[in-house]
Amino acid sequence: MTALAAKLTAAHTAFLIIDVQQALCEGPYEVLDAKGTIHRINLVSQRARAAGAAVVVIQHESIGGAMPHGSPGWQLGQGLVVSPSDQRLRKTATDSFHQTGLHESLQQQGIKHLVVAGFQSDFCVDTTIRRALALGYPVTLVADGHATLDNAVLSAAQIAAHHNLTLANITSFGPRAIPVPARDVQFG
Repeated sequence: MTALAAKLTAAHTAFLIIDVQQALCEGPYEVLDAKGTIHRINLVSQRARAAGAAVVVIQHESIGGAMPHGSPGWQLGQGLVVSPSDQRLRKTATDSFHQTGLHESLQQQGIKHLVVAGFQSDFCVDTTIRRALALGYPVTLVADGHATLDNAVLSAAQIAAHHNLTLANITSFGPRAIPVPARDVQFG
């Protein structure tokens, strides 16, 4: 773990909480250990808020499917702690930056580093991190703060572990993604 990953400068850091929504917390799309993952995300967001870092709560919405805007599945996952000071962002693609104004908002706030957690490891978390790296943001991936569900080839645990390893080994953009367990993510 690098010093940057272990202790972040709060004023220049944003914590992105991606798609922690009810449709992914129960029923056919329930991610592995949703409650435990939400608990770890809450630990990190509590530290971020206490240090004065920006917290951005991102919600996916679809036309039809499990998460149409305003539907029960679109609502934030039970147990996710949010604050009135948190920024809210709606998106319609796996990339949280795609047609959302996220990059512009982060730039206006002077954000230089991102901490990322949420659902699903292999879709919105992965795509958002790759785009963040391409845009020049170093990323701290909360290693135990993202989750998904089994697919036809891999278990959810394997997918999450694979993404921790794969995202950490992307070097072509310059900035890196560093996986750090929730207990070790500090905003200083």
